Amino acid sequence: MSSLLSRNDFIAACQALRENGERIVFTNGCFDILHRGHVTYLEAAAALGDALVVGVNSDASIRGLKGESRPIVPEEDRAAIIAALRSVRYVTIFEEETPLELIRAIHPDVLVKGGDYDPGATGGPRYIVGSDIVRHDGGQVHVINLVEGRSTTNIIERVLATKEGNGA
Repeated sequence: MSSLLSRNDFIAACQALRENGERIVFTNGCFDILHRGHVTYLEAAAALGDALVVGVNSDASIRGLKGESRPIVPEEDRAAIIAALRSVRYVTIFEEETPLELIRAIHPDVLVKGGDYDPGATGGPRYIVGSDIVRHDGGQVHVINLVEGRSTTNIIERVLATKEGNGA
């Protein structure tokens, strides 16, 4: 079975993991221009349970969050790259602005976000969507420190600076 799944197959696969007694770790993100920070983050998330499952924002979702110039890499490519990582069990693409409905559907044991989020926030930009649901179900919410200097935004800025510097 491929690890890149439709939403319905992703939910069914997570249910099978749960029935098998596996501890499900869920995270989500844009993962536009995959870099070392992403890989390090996903490996750390995977270490928190038996099966890391990932929701990847759709192109439309990213445009709503980050503007019309993003994403750089199309959703199917981003999802396929994440699915190819050995730390990741299953991947799906979600269309909504947040993964709330996906979290409700799969009931992960562990919800993970990057260090720019606050596990204690009850709202605002640092709030971890779905954290209340996971905790209510007896699960855990973890924040993993970001790798300093590694971000898609930094990569894009360096490329643009290089292009401007060369007059290209």
